[in-house]
Amino acid sequence: MAALLAPRTVARAFRVVALAEAVSWALLLAGMFVKWVLRTSEVGVQVAGPIHGAVFVAYVVVALVAWRVLRWDLPTVALALVASVPPFATVWFERRAARTGRLPLGQPVTTP
Repeated sequence: MAALLAPRTVARAFRVVALAEAVSWALLLAGMFVKWVLRTSEVGVQVAGPIHGAVFVAYVVVALVAWRVLRWDLPTVALALVASVPPFATVWFERRAARTGRLPLGQPVTTP
């Protein structure tokens, strides 16, 4: 259990789920385009909708875990959660968090 909550493991999981959330958004938007603009099929929404929902929930859970394990401050976790709403903003937040040192991906992490 301790290995699952290691800072680098949590950071890696956050990076993966942030990208997956953006990809699931793209799939859902494509399905909505086919359904509402092309008016040909609802299959895209029927498939991508539940996938996006599950990945969205996973993103929120991993963001909350990252908040605790990576010791994010309240504004950082709030921004991570807000980034889950607009399409593709999770990738923006992940890049920003990595750039500002809030998401330790390559360097060893020390915990007090």
